[in-house]
Amino acid sequence: DVTATVESIPLIASSVMSKKIASGANTIVLDVKVGHGTFMKTDVEAYRLAETMVKIGTDVGRRVAAVVSDMSQPLGQAIGNALELREAIDTLHGAGPADFTEHCLIIATEMLLLANRASDPAEARLKLEKILHSGAAFNKLRAMVIAQGGDPTVIDQLDHLPRASLMIQVPASRAGYIAGIDAMEFGLAAVELGAGRAKKGDAIDHGVGFVLESKVGDWVATGQTLFTLHTNDSARSAAVRERLPAAYTWSDRPVEPPPLVHRIIRPR
Repeated sequence: DVTATVESIPLIASSVMSKKIASGANTIVLDVKVGHGTFMKTDVEAYRLAETMVKIGTDVGRRVAAVVSDMSQPLGQAIGNALELREAIDTLHGAGPADFTEHCLIIATEMLLLANRASDPAEARLKLEKILHSGAAFNKLRAMVIAQGGDPTVIDQLDHLPRASLMIQVPASRAGYIAGIDAMEFGLAAVELGAGRAKKGDAIDHGVGFVLESKVGDWVATGQTLFTLHTNDSARSAAVRERLPAAYTWSDRPVEPPPLVHRIIRPR
C-alpha cells in the first residue's frame, strides 16, 4: 500500500525467505495465500511462489513446507486490527470461527511433522487439540507478550482493546445462498474506514472493521444481517455501506464453500 510493490514472485520470495533465514529459523512453515484477496490470484501463481520459497529454504539447509491456503473470501469472521486480535484470542480459548480454527490446526500440524514432534498427522492433530483446549496455547501467547515487555491484561480482559463507537448491522437485500465474498473489496473497504493506510503517514484506527455473520455456502434470508460494520466516522461508513453489497455474489442453489487448503508443498 505504501510502496506500490510489484507482484513479482522472485522479489516476494527473496523478501520473505531472507528474513526467515536471517532470523535463524531452522524449521519454517509458510502460509501462501491464493485468491481475490491476495497477490497470487491463481493456483498456478501461488504454487510457483510456494515452490520457489521452499526451494530457497531447502537449498540453505532449512526444513521448509508451504501451505497454499484460500483467500477468495475472508478467513474467519473479523476484518480489522482489534477485531482480528479479539478473534485470534477467542480461537486460542477454543471458541474461534470453525474455518479459522481449522486453518490454524492445519498449519500447526505441518509444523509438528516438519519438526519431528509427531509421527503422523493424526498424532499431531491430537497433540494440538489438547494444547488448544487445555489453555496452554493461550498461555504461550501470554508468555510471548510478557517476554516482549507488553501488558498481558490487554489479552486477559478484551474490553481493553480499542472499540469503535458505532456498530451498524448491514442486512441482505435478497434471499439466497452466498456464492462468493470478494476478500479484496472488504480489505479495501477496511482501509477506507481507517483500519489501514492509503498512503504513508496515515493514522490507523485500530477499532474499526467488519464482522461477517455469514460465509460462502450459507443460506441468507432477506433482511438478515450480512455483516456488522464497526466505525468511528459516519460519513466514511455511509460510503462503505454503498460499495460492499457488490462484494457478494448469490445463487438460488446450494453452493460448496471453497477449500481451506489448495495444496501443501514439501521439499522434494
